[in-house]
Amino acid sequence: MNDADAILSTSSAPSPSACLATAFIMQSDEIKQYLPHRYPFLLVDRVIEFTPGMHIKAIKNVSSNEPFFQGHFPHYAVMPGVLIVEALAQTAALLSLKSTDQKSDAKSVVYLAGIDGARFKRPVVPGDTLAMTAKILLNKRGIVKFAVQAHVDGKLTCEAELLCTMRTLD
Repeated sequence: MNDADAILSTSSAPSPSACLATAFIMQSDEIKQYLPHRYPFLLVDRVIEFTPGMHIKAIKNVSSNEPFFQGHFPHYAVMPGVLIVEALAQTAALLSLKSTDQKSDAKSVVYLAGIDGARFKRPVVPGDTLAMTAKILLNKRGIVKFAVQAHVDGKLTCEAELLCTMRTLD
């Protein structure tokens, strides 16, 4: 082992091989193994990029059949901003859970603990494909801070920083 390998093996930084994005697609059945959400509240359809402990990119296909479109707004269907943030939070939770291979169970849950700097740049409407990314900024004492973004056709629709925490249920 050379000096560089020794430093890498003792540091808290991920190894070079862990930094490489895994050629990986996570379909709905596997997503359901990690997230407790179900229709109509499961807002992640598939994962298209995943780098353990670092980054994830997921997709939500926005359909005109979504139940929230009946009331938001009947004359001009727009995906509610809070649901865009929820979809981003689910994406962030998938990053944490899949990175540690912690599957959904009845004993624990990932809670959204904070939302900072949420900005909405353009509406999301039926027919859009919402591309959501989450990147871990900080993981300290059971709180994980994520930078999240949602894009449609390469254009930013929403960005925020989210705080999430895992809690054991009583």
